[in-house]
Formats: sequence, C-alpha cells, structure tokens
Amino acid sequence: MVPRNPSPARKLRTSAEIRDPIHGYIFATELEQKIIDTEVFQRLRRIRQLAGCHLVYPGGQHSRFEHVIGAMSLAGKVGEVLRSRTETDFSVEDISLLRLAALLHDIGHGPFSHMFEEVMAERTEFTHEYMTKKIVLKSEIGDIIERFGISKRELSDLAISKSKTKPRYFNDVIGGGLSVDIMDYLLRDSYFTGVEYGKVDVIRIINSFEIAKNKLAIDQAALFAFEALMIARYQMFRAVYFHRTVRAAELMLIKSMVLSDKELHLTNLSLENYLGLTDEVTLQRIRSMDTGSDEELQRARRLADDYFKRRLLKCVYEKTFQEKDKSLNSIFTQRNFRVRLAEDLARTAGVDSNDIYVDVPVAPSLPMSSTRETLRAITVVRAKGRANEFYDLDIEEMPLVSAIGGFMDIMRIYTTQTNREKVKSAIRKVFGKEGFESKVTM
Repeated sequence: MVPRNPSPARKLRTSAEIRDPIHGYIFATELEQKIIDTEVFQRLRRIRQLAGCHLVYPGGQHSRFEHVIGAMSLAGKVGEVLRSRTETDFSVEDISLLRLAALLHDIGHGPFSHMFEEVMAERTEFTHEYMTKKIVLKSEIGDIIERFGISKRELSDLAISKSKTKPRYFNDVIGGGLSVDIMDYLLRDSYFTGVEYGKVDVIRIINSFEIAKNKLAIDQAALFAFEALMIARYQMFRAVYFHRTVRAAELMLIKSMVLSDKELHLTNLSLENYLGLTDEVTLQRIRSMDTGSDEELQRARRLADDYFKRRLLKCVYEKTFQEKDKSLNSIFTQRNFRVRLAEDLARTAGVDSNDIYVDVPVAPSLPMSSTRETLRAITVVRAKGRANEFYDLDIEEMPLVSAIGGFMDIMRIYTTQTNREKVKSAIRKVFGKEGFESKVTM
C-alpha cells in the first residue's frame, strides 16, 4: 500500500495555531479561524463539556469549545490517512469538509450540554442536532461558509453525521463507534477529570483506517486498540458520566430548568434566545427570577441555589443491571413507572413526593453507529498478499467487547439530606425481601 503525498500547493493553508493539552499544536485554516472567531462559536467557551461533573471532579471545567477544536484536529488526521490510500479519490476539499463538520458538530448544544438535552426532550420535540442545523443554516456561520464556496446545507447535514450527498464513511468519521467525537471526548474528559480510564491510543486506530463498501473500516492489527476504545467509553460512563453524585447534581439542574421554563422560556428555540443561554447565564437567571407565590418556581430557584452551593441530593438506593436486550430498559425509561414509584415511596416515608427522585440514566454500553443503529459489527481489513480483503467482524466474536454489550441500566433513588433515613426505611418496606425486582412488574 503506497501512500500518496499531495502536492504542497494542494495542502490546507494554516491561518492560526492553537495550543491544546491533548493534541499539541492544532492548526486552523482561514475559514476555520473565521468560524471560531464568531460570537456564535465563542459561546461554546461558556458551556461546560461535562455540565455539573466539576462538583465531583474539580478539574472537569473544560468546555465544548476545546472539544470541537480537538475533534476538528482528529478529523483532519483521518482525512489525511484516507487521502493517502492509493485506491481512494479523497481530496483536500474532502479533508476540509470533514474538519469543518467536526468543528461544528456540537454548535447546537444548550446550557449544561446534555442536561439541556433532557430538558428539551421533556418540553419540546427537538434535539441539539436540530439546533446545530439551524445555527449553521441561519446564523453568521452559514454566511461565512458560503462565501468560501461550501454548501451550508451539505455541511449542516454532515455536522450531525447525516450527510445525504457524501458516502457513509464521511458520517462514520463524525458520529458512530469510530468517530473523532468519541476519540476526543474520552481523551479530554479523562485528562481533565484526572481519571485513567479514557487513555486510548486513538492515533493507532486512525492510522489503520480504510474504506470498504463506503464504510469506515479498521485494520485487523488495530483491533486491540478498538477494544480499548470501547472499554474506555464503558468505564468512563460508569466512573464519570453516570457517577452517582454527578447525577445528583444533574437531576437538580434538569428539574430546575424544567420547572422554570414556563417563566424564563428557556426552551424558546429562536436563535436570539437560544444563543444567549450559557451555563452561568441560565443558572443566574433561575436563581434571580421573581417566583411570587408560585410553588414550582420557588422549587426551581431552591434547586438552583442548592446546586450553586453544592448542597446536593443524596443517593439512598442503587442497583446496576447489565442487560443484553431492552426488557428492563423499556420499563425503566417509562416516566409513569418512575412517577408511581416515587409516589409510593413518598407515601410510605411520609414525605413530599417532590423530594424523591427516581433516576434511570440509560445508555447503550456500546456506541451507536452513524446510522443510529446498535453497533453489532465492524468492518475489518486484512492484508492478503499484495491485496487486501475486507470482512465484517461481529461484536459477539470479540470477547472483551461482547462482555459489555447491551444496555447499562442504573436504577437510583435520591432524596434530600433531611429525608434520607425515612426514604431508606420506605425503600426496604416497598421493595420487600425480593428487592427492586418486585417493582419491575408494576
């Protein structure tokens, strides 16, 4: 396999240098720099990557801003590898498009990142991906992109890994099990939180990339690095993203934003309103709002104050289920089930049901593919003489990865410090000798 070295005149021209603690020096082109310098993009500096995680891991203060620039750098490396393959027609323009899509893939995140996603899910029919497209198409960023001769509509689709005009492997680079998004956030989140789980040799994976049947494929020799990536993601969810105290802070944030939405219109998705929402702005607006005699607004402000002062909810029950199918998953995620359980516990404990939180952070143990399907196989390339052959390797044939496959369901119950012992006692009475499983059939 002979690498193809592009002519110097065809290389991306550097306009700026950014020093990054994860990837070293990151170089930006003129177009990338113009996008980064916009007010719309600079807003990402004020949206933490891990929402309330810094209340448990003090170093986790990094923002979406650093993450997307890191993802852009990795997308460029992927593009260079794909262009070096003699059998591809990958161009410098394609590299540029991948870098831009990675740079913009999180531009639509609201305050507190994925926490606001949960608020939007409860109050609207939209996601941050919808807002990503809207911002690229209707803000100054879209105007800048088109002045450089790039279709903002095509780029907005690729930024959410749903390009209809490019081969599937473009989407694979931006979203999915081998995406630059996963590679950067694992390295970055691990570094800033101070845990060791996310340290993966992503360059080994990137350098092994090939294209097969329009999909991103990986060299057989790099399978161990892919396994490490999947295990690192699983461990980061268990130790950091779904940490019980992290989730306590996040539950408070989510409930506070949901309750205050009727007064502050946080889920008003006009660009003027949405782009004005950052972590600190949103928190301050809730803490300073006039609640009058409205009990829900008073509760929203109290939760925001307690979050600000780190007076967090206490976890009084926890059980983890590693399921291969969605049998428990489908029950856990039913809001009616969680509401009924909270009310049942509140009656037994003699406390306000608003002070009991039944939390079920549910995530597939393995990432989804760029087609939003469960990752069941990866395409592998194997050298055979002077040629290569490709085959699909089932996840079930990778013992380490297969062992964590399925759904990671964590059932937790939280309450206030004051009600802690009462709710613990109620849990024992309501669940009985059979434990939590006795309630699953409710």
